[in-house]
Amino acid sequence: MKAIYIKEFGGAENLEFREVPDPPAPGAGQVLIRVRAAGLNRADIMQRLGKYPPPPGFSPNIPGLEFAGEIEAIGDDVRDRKKGDRVFGITSGEAQAEYLLVEESLAAPIPDNLSFTEAAAVPEVFITAHDAVFTQCGLKAGEWLLIHAVGSGVGLAGLQLAKANGAKVIGTSRTADKLDRCSDLGLDVPMLTVEPKFADAVMDDTDRAGANVILDLVGGPYFPESLNALAVKGRMILVGLTAGRSANFELGKALFKRATIIGTVLRGRSTEEKATAVQKFVDEVIPLLASGAVKPNVDRVFPAAEVAEAHRYLESNESFGKVILEF
Repeated sequence: MKAIYIKEFGGAENLEFREVPDPPAPGAGQVLIRVRAAGLNRADIMQRLGKYPPPPGFSPNIPGLEFAGEIEAIGDDVRDRKKGDRVFGITSGEAQAEYLLVEESLAAPIPDNLSFTEAAAVPEVFITAHDAVFTQCGLKAGEWLLIHAVGSGVGLAGLQLAKANGAKVIGTSRTADKLDRCSDLGLDVPMLTVEPKFADAVMDDTDRAGANVILDLVGGPYFPESLNALAVKGRMILVGLTAGRSANFELGKALFKRATIIGTVLRGRSTEEKATAVQKFVDEVIPLLASGAVKPNVDRVFPAAEVAEAHRYLESNESFGKVILEF
């Protein structure tokens, strides 16, 4: 089979689309996927740079955290999937290849109204957003959700899911055009943040109550400012660190607000933990996708052979939504 291959860690010029060994036949509880499309994520860029190795058992040279395709073969004890099923889902690596071996529990049925390309834009961002905002932070209808980098893949997923469940959303971005486009998706309060100074505006827009939940996809200096913007008994979840890996903040404010501060990752979880997140996605998000209440956000599509160009485009920060590789 052919796969995206990192021949050495570094720039995008080190990416190839080349022949690699086929996966083994599926074992008990496993399915072999003929991948038709795969989402590109910033984690893939970090892996290419040698800064984000996959968990043991996955090749450091073949990236990819999400997939969409059809089942080519099934192993023993597979109960809910059959050959020919259209599926999408998550994995800890190696999804950017023509074939992928995964646990059945990590492959969910694609709604009939989505193409493979559209489906490939869904799993990583929608499962991450749903798990963070609803499973871990318990966002409720009528509450305020603040999303940093709302125009990113996870940000757009979180925005749509929050609106579909009756919440109100404030979104920050350093790009006015992205905020305008988010308003078309229901964003209640767009907030341009050239500098991470937004707490006063958030308090004003929430009648001095603050945000009940904050989805922080950037970290760094946003973190202490987010604490200032958080409501009493608010929940803040840190998902990304694009603005920096460290921050200074006032511990007393966290105590006074009785804040819940959570850090989360999806890739490094056990198969069982991932399967739980996927099942909640099946139960609570796929019906919204099937009805059109929420939609994939596809920005650009590249043939797999043009993976280096796709990486450069994602690194440019010009994308609005997902960049997809087609196989």
